[in-house]
Amino acid sequence: MEINKVLAEEFKLRQEQIDNTITLIDEGMTIPFIARYRKERTGSLDDQILREISDRLTYLRNLEKRKAEITASIIEQEKMTDEIASAIEKAVTLVEVEDIYRPFKPKRKTRASIAREKGLEPLAEIIMLQVMSTEPYIEALKYVDAEKGVDCAETAVAGALDIIAEDVSDNAGLRKYLRQLFAQIGRIVSKAADEEAETVYENYYDFSEPVSKIAGHRVLAISRGEKEGALKVSVEVPEGAGERACISKFRVNDSECGRLVETACIDSYKRLIYPSIEREIRSELLEKAQEGAIKVFSSNLRQLLMQPPVKGHCTLGLDPAYRTGCKIAVVDHTGKVLDTTVVYPTPPQNKIDEAKRILSKLIEKHNVTTISIGNGTASRESESFVAELIKEIPQSVSYMVVSEAGASVYSASKLAAEEFPEFDVSLRSAVSIARRLQDPLAELVKIDPKAIGVGQYQHDMPKARMDEALSGVVEDCVNSVGVDLNTASHSLLSYVSGINATVAKNIVAYREENGEFKDRKELLKVPKLGAKAFEQSAGFLRVQGGKNLLDNTSVHPESYNAAKLLLEKCGLSINDIDGSVSALKGLDDTVSKLGFQKLADEIGVGVPTLTDIVKELQKPGRDPRDELPPPLMRSGDIMELKDLKPGMELMGTVRNVIDFGAFVDVGVHEDGLVHISQICDRYIKHPLEAVKVGDVVKVWVLDVDVKKKRISLTMKQKNIK
Repeated sequence: MEINKVLAEEFKLRQEQIDNTITLIDEGMTIPFIARYRKERTGSLDDQILREISDRLTYLRNLEKRKAEITASIIEQEKMTDEIASAIEKAVTLVEVEDIYRPFKPKRKTRASIAREKGLEPLAEIIMLQVMSTEPYIEALKYVDAEKGVDCAETAVAGALDIIAEDVSDNAGLRKYLRQLFAQIGRIVSKAADEEAETVYENYYDFSEPVSKIAGHRVLAISRGEKEGALKVSVEVPEGAGERACISKFRVNDSECGRLVETACIDSYKRLIYPSIEREIRSELLEKAQEGAIKVFSSNLRQLLMQPPVKGHCTLGLDPAYRTGCKIAVVDHTGKVLDTTVVYPTPPQNKIDEAKRILSKLIEKHNVTTISIGNGTASRESESFVAELIKEIPQSVSYMVVSEAGASVYSASKLAAEEFPEFDVSLRSAVSIARRLQDPLAELVKIDPKAIGVGQYQHDMPKARMDEALSGVVEDCVNSVGVDLNTASHSLLSYVSGINATVAKNIVAYREENGEFKDRKELLKVPKLGAKAFEQSAGFLRVQGGKNLLDNTSVHPESYNAAKLLLEKCGLSINDIDGSVSALKGLDDTVSKLGFQKLADEIGVGVPTLTDIVKELQKPGRDPRDELPPPLMRSGDIMELKDLKPGMELMGTVRNVIDFGAFVDVGVHEDGLVHISQICDRYIKHPLEAVKVGDVVKVWVLDVDVKKKRISLTMKQKNIK
């Protein structure tokens, strides 16, 4: 298999793009670096496509490695034929390769292996010939041997049929056909383990759906239900279909031997093939569902991390609670903690007036303009309290309820203890909640992505695959935004292209010992940060107010000369990059007039790199998140679940997107569900085609179940009666 050609065909890309991408990956370059700084070589492929190519490349290389191992094993057994060699060469999946290897694979003791030890293989071969005149039980007398445990013709024939059954089961062509049959006409069936038991899986107590149509989230639900002992699950095909497939392949006539072969086929299907194929089909469905769930989780995580920061505001973080009180942390616009306290406006203390006095003083003292409230226990009461407070004070303050998923994980972590050794766990949570509003990306990278809670069945996913996918998302987000070299935590730095956890800590240690970095070149003085790491990381690290103004842009040091030449040709200088953008405002128009291709040739870069340099020079230190719609801030008039009525129009923020819909926060503590059928007028296969986490959307209430705390919403106004 020529892997590069296969990848070009699968991804419908030019061969040159694939060849160059693979070369760059093999040279140890990171995906963010390749996506951002090697556009000429990849044809401007984005980070998500590059990761898909990388994943597929790994699979195909593992496939080739396994083919080589199996080929060597069969040759060693002196059983290799041209037909087998050709089949291995043509196999395109690991399952196919393992099917071919099945007859040659060393087996544990089986009924067939015991029969072979008794010398019954020749008898099995005679029966399989199905000669009309052969009398199998007469032939079997030749193999009767009491010492070997073959005491009569019937025992010999039974042993021979065990051998035939195993050979039938090991037939690669038959297994491939049956696997396709199960996929086409099979059904996933689930039954209650105990029909009287009340569980969350009652929808699946008598459930059946075609293998070809079952949705991933139902596969995951059924799998979890089975694991928890609530369900019994099977894959079913029409009665007799599997047996008939085996018989039609191996029985050639209606001779006595032919009828014995039929018996062996039925035994093979029921005892060996069906359980194996059922496991494979279910495993394949589960793997596909898990990959789908990981993709949804990854997409949601990407949107959450890329939420626009609320910049330039002194923020009060409020971690709600009942008995132990609400923990308060005030942080300035850089995230530095200015003040902390605890107030008790919620039951059972209900010290509302005292809490208002304390927070009013904090707001006035520190000029607080935004309040960030965690959405956990006592969030609704805390939000009501804050909404009241805002109406009573003279200052202009707005608030937002943020997800506190993972805040407790962070606050109890070693990292939080290092960052805030003087604070207890709950106060650290309040700081995290405040910073999540100010800069979601910088704060959320400190938390295991699985704990952030924007997916479905995330704890049922294969850990290694989940960690790999989510780490890739975080890495892409961090590098697309860029990192301030002089303020970033080592958690944030560790996601920068080319920098591992050790080097990230070394950067922070160097900064603490030597003061702020004055330019990017100073990075080379950091222990264990060599030339390769510098090449991979430098473009993603920003130095504000340093010696070289280009250090506060995403222009890579390798392109500094090109950037200077560009400025000269446009009648400008490096000093015009001062952040005011006025001098560089018309740079793209100037370059267009001079000609992008002509200028690119003159300064020695490709057109994609020139385009990026122009964009960056016009907005030095730009944050791509600033171009997104701002988050929905609130300033009062809070509602409760009981206040909602069918037909009400509301604005809300999408908190989570799953296979069957989107959950939207409309300001009543419980998120409402917009089912996939209620998202838009056109047909969509998945909600992600129309909405994403963080979107501010207009919704209408369809139904409210106060007892179950469920809200049904629609984004289609025409559905409101």
